[in-house]
Amino acid sequence: MVKMSHGSRAGSRSKMTKRYNERGLPAVTRFLQEFKEGDLAAINIEPSIHAGMPYHGFQGLTGRITGKQGGCYLVTVKIGGVHKQILAGPVHLKRISGN
Repeated sequence: MVKMSHGSRAGSRSKMTKRYNERGLPAVTRFLQEFKEGDLAAINIEPSIHAGMPYHGFQGLTGRITGKQGGCYLVTVKIGGVHKQILAGPVHLKRISGN
């Protein structure tokens, strides 16, 4: 038997795969979008961009922007009763309208 991989992308084949018609790089506006503190954002990982990519376990979760660190944003997500802070680039975030 081969030893199981324990890398950061282990077990994420379906999450990190694009459909055939979505292949390639995203639009430039996805890189340039800006968020303010308090905005709601969904973590929507863009597999073709590795910089600022959060861990794949946070894919699809919604959180609140709590700050900026370099070119990335700090997103606070509540999992169970615990608040976790995730560092993600703007290309991996999607704005959620509402309060």
